[in-house]
Amino acid sequence: MHRHLGRGLLESVYEECLFWELGQAGLKTQRQVPLPVVYKEVQLDLGYRLDLVVEDELIVELKTVEKLLPIHEAQLLTYLKLSGMKTGLLLNFHSAVLRDGMKRMVL
Repeated sequence: MHRHLGRGLLESVYEECLFWELGQAGLKTQRQVPLPVVYKEVQLDLGYRLDLVVEDELIVELKTVEKLLPIHEAQLLTYLKLSGMKTGLLLNFHSAVLRDGMKRMVL
């Protein structure tokens, strides 16, 4: 997908294409999944949305930035902790080579 589209597009383009590709591969995938925060038995909507959730086990957070920063890792770590999922993947589609823009995180 990265080779086909190249870099320089908006995140939403990559999200839609990756969602389609994962579906074509037969993987259960959800887009823009709301993630509320439960605090003292109260559900708070902070506006968190998971870009993609694959097979109810993997959070995929997409970026189109010059380079991944610690704040991007903190965002994915927050999503992992709040969701109870153990594995996440940061994908930066602005990287010349996608492999260089990938970061796997496991709790």
